[in-house]
Amino acid sequence: MEDFRSSQVNVRFGAFELSKDAGELRKDKTKIRLQEQPLQVLRILLEEPGQVVTREELRQRIWPSDTFVDFDHGINNAIQRLREALGDTAETPRYVETLPRRGYRFIGKIERETQKFRSLAVLPLENLSRDPEQEYFAAGLTEALITSLAKVSALRVVSRTTAMRYKGAHRPLPEIARELQVDGIVEGTVLRSGERVRISAQLIEARTDMHLWAESYERDLRDMLTLHSEVARAIAKEIEITLTPREQMQLGASRPVDPAAYEAYLKGRHHWNRRSGDGLKKALDYFQQAIDKDPTYAAAYAGLADCAGIAGFYGFASPAEGCGKAKGAARKAIEIDDTAEARASLGWAVMHYDWDLLAAEREFQQAIQLNPRYATAHQWYGHCLGCMGRFDDAFAELKYAIQLEPLSLIINTSYTGISWLGRQWDQAIEQTQKTLELDPSFAAAWWIGARPYASKRIPEAAIAYSQEAIKLSGGNLFFVADLGHAYAAAGKRDEALEVLGRLQETSKQRYVNACFIANIYVALNENEEALQYLENAYQERSAWMAYLEMDPWFDPLRSDRRFQDLLRRVKSRS
Repeated sequence: MEDFRSSQVNVRFGAFELSKDAGELRKDKTKIRLQEQPLQVLRILLEEPGQVVTREELRQRIWPSDTFVDFDHGINNAIQRLREALGDTAETPRYVETLPRRGYRFIGKIERETQKFRSLAVLPLENLSRDPEQEYFAAGLTEALITSLAKVSALRVVSRTTAMRYKGAHRPLPEIARELQVDGIVEGTVLRSGERVRISAQLIEARTDMHLWAESYERDLRDMLTLHSEVARAIAKEIEITLTPREQMQLGASRPVDPAAYEAYLKGRHHWNRRSGDGLKKALDYFQQAIDKDPTYAAAYAGLADCAGIAGFYGFASPAEGCGKAKGAARKAIEIDDTAEARASLGWAVMHYDWDLLAAEREFQQAIQLNPRYATAHQWYGHCLGCMGRFDDAFAELKYAIQLEPLSLIINTSYTGISWLGRQWDQAIEQTQKTLELDPSFAAAWWIGARPYASKRIPEAAIAYSQEAIKLSGGNLFFVADLGHAYAAAGKRDEALEVLGRLQETSKQRYVNACFIANIYVALNENEEALQYLENAYQERSAWMAYLEMDPWFDPLRSDRRFQDLLRRVKSRS
């Protein structure tokens, strides 16, 4: 039977209401004066309505053994005072019934006021195997559960990025809930043995630290996708949220997946979340392994598209192997399962491979329609709008993305990037500082933070920021190129030429984005070479041609008819 110790805050019976938090009895919203012991008796009786509560149980809970009182007199007096407050009698009870020589029970009809849940945080599942090699598995299951719960439109679910900050944080749950501003917290454990997985999860009311629901599941690895949806539906039911027909369909559409494919997918997401060149390469390999094991696994294609698209953006891969590959993988994912993740990945790929901003915008809008709270879709849509020169709209999307994932380093960095693209140098510098306060070791924040300093002609700061980005990234060529630009803008020609030579030499062994080299030439005032490399970038389908129309660094070329012709061809190619 449901009882007062579950998710209820207030309980009503007749004209009365007992507030669990305030610890007071009210009648028609007017407080009734009631001494502490009668109030305690009422609370205990309401914990198990209809069940007998013995006199001995009341004695143990209200009059402990070290309390020197006349128990019989005390309990009889408490029951009498309670009945007086309720207008009840022992002979014809409406609320409190006496069972001679046994105890008492509450017999009134009760109504419960349920705590409204509108927000949840899923804390990182604890890896019970204690095997560090299985940490990726626990993290992956946490992310999958967050993704499943985020499909419920009536719930705000704290993002993976934010939730992972609490990994191993042994702190009171109400305190964490206050920080995250959520109504409830889901926590649990995962234990893997071969291809069997045991997951235990529990739902806790944040305000009271009260456990509302708990369940354990043991499944084969191939059933993990179905399990995430099952847990999400159970939680939605517990907190009395009605799923829409679309949400019911989404949460019921999961299918078994090859265990080896699922494990490779989780490893891929683990490395993808690192957002480093080495991490992206490993993630690409794992997503491809997942596809090889299960060619109908839509999430693996979406993961492959995410990695290839970002690799193309940063120049870790050629345009064909980067955004070109991402475009094909995203379309394959959509063919199998049309999700927000796949649509956003397709938008990113179309934007950076075809330079078709209008087509990309349609994909981002579709992604947001499928999942309005998918932060990456809003982030990437902000990039697209910035490239169109629609900066008010771009900042609105990026601000919403930050609202959804306030601790996401990459989304905060995107806000700096679009501020720079929109020539709002001070705003870009201010945002960089905010991002670095979150994590001073995030290389991309130092990289993009150098650009507004270079644009404001504060070269020493631009050089220092670029150098820090290179150090933290292990020598990312994109960041090296920006250092070359900073040197050139500072009048350090020899140093700029040294960087230029390094990039040109490296291009003989691997792909180097021609836009990177053009950036240095234009800062050296060598416009002929800059235009030639921009032409090379056009021919190779460089991802950065999508930003050409707005890019401040190419302002010295804008009056040149060859640049205007190049810009026209970029636009017409879409």
